[in-house]
Amino acid sequence: MERIEHRACFGGWQDVYRHRSRAVDGDMRFAIYLPPQAEHQKVPVLYWLSGLTCTEQNFITKAGAQRYAAEHGLALVVCDTSPRGDNVADDAAYDLGQGAGFYVNATVSPWSQHYRMYDYVVHELPALVEQSFPVTNKRAISGHSMGGHGALTIALKNPGRYSSVSAFSPIVAPSRVPWGEKALTTYLGSDRETWRAYDATELVKLTHEKGANEKIPMLIEQGDADEFLRTQLKPELLQAAAEAAGYPLELRMRTGYDHSYYFVASFIGDHVAYHAAALRT
Repeated sequence: MERIEHRACFGGWQDVYRHRSRAVDGDMRFAIYLPPQAEHQKVPVLYWLSGLTCTEQNFITKAGAQRYAAEHGLALVVCDTSPRGDNVADDAAYDLGQGAGFYVNATVSPWSQHYRMYDYVVHELPALVEQSFPVTNKRAISGHSMGGHGALTIALKNPGRYSSVSAFSPIVAPSRVPWGEKALTTYLGSDRETWRAYDATELVKLTHEKGANEKIPMLIEQGDADEFLRTQLKPELLQAAAEAAGYPLELRMRTGYDHSYYFVASFIGDHVAYHAAALRT
């Protein structure tokens, strides 16, 4: 593992690392913010998953989350959104390939060789972070847009691994919107039954069908002026599924806000506080 950025920030350190990943069979980059409390004790971790076209840089430079992480004593870990490299499959479109991993384990060639972002986020990255830095094994997860989809699906499938989950402008039903249909067909094939494992709305239904008792509450932040609200995001689908299943969901509709990091920056402090409270308990 190689540190490639090291910057003082709100009494702590904002670093970026490069390492060899077994999960994606290539090099990956991730950012970690260590708050000042990490100088003296281990701290819990909030994992952030970013959206289409993003790298680890977007969140750490635009969201302003380090200030709140320093106040609450949380580490922030932000990974890239896909494997990268000349030998990694790609597509000319912005919503597929490099920068658009959708946090799934691809099963269709050539994507299956490298696009195993689910395994990377759930298993490999936390193991590396917990081994290498002064952090505990208490975790929370959040994300934006495609990353919101990733955060929700990962938490729903692994409620025991995370104390809390939240999302900004998430793709809550990828099986029923163009972004998701395109990505899931490409990465997983045409059998829609296999898509359910990566669809938050379907996972809530599956949880209810199986009678699962362990339910991790979901907090969703959504702007009503989001240009993708009605075509790609459709939070009402997850809300209806949660109500039918008795699954805890708080959906906050924010007047006038769009899909950008201006929206994320406006409410990231609330979300860091939300996760900090959950991680303390």
